[in-house]
Amino acid sequence: MTLETERIAVVTGAGRGIGAAIARRLVRDGATVVVADIDLPEAEAVAAELGGRNVAVGVDITDTAALARLAAEVEQRFGRCDVLVNNAAILDATPLDALDMDRFRKVQSVNLDGALGVTLALLPLIRRSAAGRILNIASILGVRGARDSVPYAAAKGGIVNLTRALACDLGSDGITVNALAPGFIDTRMALLPDGSGHEHETDWFNDIYIKYGRIPLRRPGSPEDVADAASFFCSTDSRYVTGQVLLVDGGISATF
Repeated sequence: MTLETERIAVVTGAGRGIGAAIARRLVRDGATVVVADIDLPEAEAVAAELGGRNVAVGVDITDTAALARLAAEVEQRFGRCDVLVNNAAILDATPLDALDMDRFRKVQSVNLDGALGVTLALLPLIRRSAAGRILNIASILGVRGARDSVPYAAAKGGIVNLTRALACDLGSDGITVNALAPGFIDTRMALLPDGSGHEHETDWFNDIYIKYGRIPLRRPGSPEDVADAASFFCSTDSRYVTGQVLLVDGGISATF
């Protein structure tokens, strides 16, 4: 699924993992990408790899002034934004008995408030597009429950309904708003807290999810699996699809 030439895309959290994979895929599809990340050196490395007019911007999506600067830079360089991918997020697996409200609010401020903040900052530029696309990256934990996931699941559940509400508000502008909900994906977020490896390398993961088929495709996903799905929602081919949430999870949600 391709974008027309010179579509301008902003991808947050694009310095690594899913965000970087989406940036790479959109460039393959013909877009020019603003690689936005709180870690500027990582964003610069991705932008350098992509070459061309692709550019890195350091931004803290919880900082309103930083978002205004991001919007100003996109406007100055490109004059509009055709595609916004709200991917930036932090992981949290705090057990309920150890959770406090400060931690809960921190996760919401990045994972939910940040996505809305970026959207509001760039919306005037998206409205200049002939076919604006907003894609939010949610999570399977936004539609399913799990232990030790209250802050993260609450934020990602918010992303799911933020997507639907924005689709209703922006449909009259011709802007589509959709979401992807990844399952187990092989990224830095999947590292075990003790640094011993990735969760999908553990015996319990292989027993439950692979051997006994809790993931029907019997493997964890890759960032590229998510990026390939993102390509459709960011393209003009998705012109009559809005307010939708697609689980990119290898089928795990079918086994609940």
